[in-house]
Amino acid sequence: MKILVLNCGSSSIKYQLVDMANNAQVMAKGLLERIGLDMGEFTHKWNGQKHYEQLPIPDHVAGIKIVLKALTDKEIGVISDLKEIGAVGNRVAHGGEIFKESCLVNDKVIEQIKSLEHLAPLHTPGNLAGIYAMREVLPGVPQSVVFDTAFHSTLPPKSFLYGLPYEMYEKYGIRRYGFHGTSHKFVAEKAAKMVGKDWHDLKIISCHLGSGASIAAIDHGKSFDTTMGMTALEGLIMGSRCGDVDPGVLLYLMDQGFTSKDLTKMLYKQSGLLGISGDKQDMRDIRAGRDAGDERATYAFDMFAQKVKKYIGGYMAEMGGCDILLFTGGIGENAWFMRRPILENMECLGIKIDFSKNDNVMGEDVILSTPDSKVTTVVVTTDEEYVIASDTYKLVTK
Repeated sequence: MKILVLNCGSSSIKYQLVDMANNAQVMAKGLLERIGLDMGEFTHKWNGQKHYEQLPIPDHVAGIKIVLKALTDKEIGVISDLKEIGAVGNRVAHGGEIFKESCLVNDKVIEQIKSLEHLAPLHTPGNLAGIYAMREVLPGVPQSVVFDTAFHSTLPPKSFLYGLPYEMYEKYGIRRYGFHGTSHKFVAEKAAKMVGKDWHDLKIISCHLGSGASIAAIDHGKSFDTTMGMTALEGLIMGSRCGDVDPGVLLYLMDQGFTSKDLTKMLYKQSGLLGISGDKQDMRDIRAGRDAGDERATYAFDMFAQKVKKYIGGYMAEMGGCDILLFTGGIGENAWFMRRPILENMECLGIKIDFSKNDNVMGEDVILSTPDSKVTTVVVTTDEEYVIASDTYKLVTK
């Protein structure tokens, strides 16, 4: 069975066509960006080749049609007929307390996802747009939804409740939900296999570090705590998202005339590494700025490392230790120069690193810790699309 994996954002579509009958081989993948603007961008990769073009992409339906046309194109395609697509797996940001595992799409599921839109207002409309578009273009093909929050449904009340009146949770569902669950689950299992153990026997701290970043404390196969909260704003400093901030600051800004719309734009799009540095949000650019003596880039670099280090220590205390500390995501896998300051001076926590194994290592599954380290520290490449394809395959074949 060939499964089309979709990750639809508000103005983008990421996709992969995965052949489950051939060891989950990725036949093609690509990205559509700037959907709804005057001119969009389309990148399609297959068989080691790449196709790029600029063209209008007015909406997600148009975007999906572009994807399907490319997959069946005589020159850049990888299938001869759309009937070869057996199912579609959709990544959905927020499942609230309704969805604790992946499921097949039907009208009820769509209505339930819509009812949770207030919990992820920037992500859910795009997620739903992808589902609607596939229903329109390939109406007979089964679809699944895989939720970023599902893995964190095991959080205990002491981890998911906020220090607000309990009625806020009962009435409005205000609580920590966590995100990146698809990635955290995948890399935790993979890291355990790297050291020849079962993840259900371990305490694991998973650092998914990228433009969006979160850390999860995973205790014997279950998410115990995580840095992201009700929304994807809380926790670590991110590319353009603020991370932890005193809520009193937001009240003060509202008193200064900032509206909720102003604050939403600032917290999601203008903060984090970008807001601190002034013009950079890619960690490679932040590092280059620091090395060139840019004071604000240095602040951003150091703040990111400090916050990750802080949460690692906190989660070790919460779980009463840690067997595996892992790094994944765009920064976690590739920015060895960021892993170094995070991991330096951590011997007090039983974390000993062979930095010759860390420095200049990018995009590899590798053990960084010394043989006598109490905590095994590893870099693990993530593959969220594989998890989505795998979950979808299980759902449509059971």
